[in-house]
Amino acid sequence: MGYTRQARKRARQNEVRAARNRPYRTRASRRLRDARWAVEDGDADAAEQVRLAQSALDQAARRGIIHANTAARKKSRLAARLKALQTA
Repeated sequence: MGYTRQARKRARQNEVRAARNRPYRTRASRRLRDARWAVEDGDADAAEQVRLAQSALDQAARRGIIHANTAARKKSRLAARLKALQTA
């Protein structure tokens, strides 16, 4: 923990911001995981799972929790997996 008053305040702010961002990061990672599993298993609702995952990634990117390019890369790879499943 920091020694100066400013450093202590910044540490408090970081804790609050991390707690505020955690649900969005968790939601994105869980939906991404569920979508990957759905695509790998060939579930009928895989397209819906992919849509939910892409939405969660967009929300996280919009809030600056993950970088926009990271979200775009994950969405692109997920869409490619879904397309491969549908064409196979």
